[in-house]
Amino acid sequence: MTGFDTRKIEEKAVLVGVITSDQTEEEINEYLDELAFLVRTAGAVPLCKFIQRIDIPNAKTYIGAGKLIEIDHYLKTHEIDLVIFDDELTPSQLRNIERKLDCRILDRTNLILDIFAGRAKTAHAKTQVELAQYEYLLPRLTRMWTHLERQRGGIGLRGPGETEIETDRRIIRDKISRLKEQLKKIDKQMATQRKNRGKLVRVSLVGYTNVGKSTVMNLLSKSDVFAENKLFATLDTTVRKVVIGNLPFLLSDTVGFIRKLPHSLVESFKSTLDEVRESDILLHVVDISHSNFEDQINIVNQTLHEIGVTGKQTILVFNKIDAYTYTRKDDDDLTPRTKENFTLEELKKSWIGKSSADNIFISALEKSNIDAFKQMLYERIKEIHISRYPYDNLLY
Repeated sequence: MTGFDTRKIEEKAVLVGVITSDQTEEEINEYLDELAFLVRTAGAVPLCKFIQRIDIPNAKTYIGAGKLIEIDHYLKTHEIDLVIFDDELTPSQLRNIERKLDCRILDRTNLILDIFAGRAKTAHAKTQVELAQYEYLLPRLTRMWTHLERQRGGIGLRGPGETEIETDRRIIRDKISRLKEQLKKIDKQMATQRKNRGKLVRVSLVGYTNVGKSTVMNLLSKSDVFAENKLFATLDTTVRKVVIGNLPFLLSDTVGFIRKLPHSLVESFKSTLDEVRESDILLHVVDISHSNFEDQINIVNQTLHEIGVTGKQTILVFNKIDAYTYTRKDDDDLTPRTKENFTLEELKKSWIGKSSADNIFISALEKSNIDAFKQMLYERIKEIHISRYPYDNLLY
């Protein structure tokens, strides 16, 4: 008996990035590695990376004509019909590149929106993502309609809930207006929920995506929050009541940040991040095993500043010490040491240990140094609790 093969065929993709005057080759390779991770999270297979050194991206095609010819040859040779750029492309750049390569083109923003669309589970998250999708779509309607007939599904084509994309810009604008009104209603409901929680101390987990926030959440709250080795495993804010010693507090986990997070997503998810804005303490989780963890710290701090979260008491939680590795430097090697040559103990004595913020090194996965982490958190929560409830001082 002959049956049908119902296994999903994975899409193959080519990645494209540029080295500009303010980016090094090492940085762009790291950025494309992250883009490849995004592509795999979306369900495709990144096969090849193309990098071009260019002072300023081409206004019409982002990259030069010669590089386009090189990519076109590779696409035809390997029968690939998906190219993903590590930047947001303008509508005209998207249109021009598609004409040159005769295949589907995605930019970083479209890819992230697609992942969010697949990960959104609650009405709130779905509404936020849908709003961001329509705002991205609005200036690209002409391009989307031009290729509508040959679209057969795939990454970047997961629509915001419609069977087809309307040509009338007024209809799209009306949808955006309705979604914004819908979000306002949901926001009011969530604000009421937050008020009903009383005056318990609030602690929020923040950090770059895939640094282990949900694992830390599960460890502290003994709950079962979804944790996966993929980007944006968590979109909805999860709040749990946690007790350490004799102190109850509220712990929240929310969406992770990432480099070049689309502006439309930052705007639409601002309401979700109200939990962070209203928190008393931030647990900034960092993947210490990542080669560019310092850049990730800066990106998170910058994004927090953009959404109006400043001046919060913060504990830097350096996670994944079990995965930390370093390159031992030979005594006869005269080249300057880099952080890749530092042992974990030496790293603790560097700027990290001297920073003004509290910091702790843990492994949430292997539960290393968790007692010290809980004790530090307990002391910080107790300080706030005593100032809020001075008559409870007799409890400590």
